[in-house]
Amino acid sequence: MTTTSGEKPRHAALHPRASGTVLAFDFGARRVGVAVGELELGIAHPLETVRAASDRARLDEVGRLIQDWSPTLLVVGLPSHMDGSEHELSERCRRFALQLERRFGVEVRLVDERLTSRAAIQSLAAAGVRGRRQDEMLDQVAAAHILQTFFTARHDAA
Repeated sequence: MTTTSGEKPRHAALHPRASGTVLAFDFGARRVGVAVGELELGIAHPLETVRAASDRARLDEVGRLIQDWSPTLLVVGLPSHMDGSEHELSERCRRFALQLERRFGVEVRLVDERLTSRAAIQSLAAAGVRGRRQDEMLDQVAAAHILQTFFTARHDAA
């Protein structure tokens, strides 16, 4: 598992394949937003929001998505405060990423997700999506912003 925020990588492969599907996750205590993109194109799209009553049910739903999409890479948003300090969900996100990597055998990258929820709210508002409909889509759009952040950082590093 590696991060784009300066943490030491656990894998020798610092750069993922040039092509393949990527699934990204905006982890939350009640919901997990999911987005999909293609490494070669570098464009993220909201996919769905996983709502599960337990960690096991959440991983089962994610497993269904992994089976359906056959990703070559997974990206998990890592929350932190604006000053870079740990967010109360940071450790749970790391644990979620580690569970994904161990259970599904797919490389996981952690990506700084500061301001992605705010960007998602702005994107949805600009598209005319408000109120309850915005609440339903917010997590998956935030996941798309997380994935787009990964694609942009990857492109900038190339």
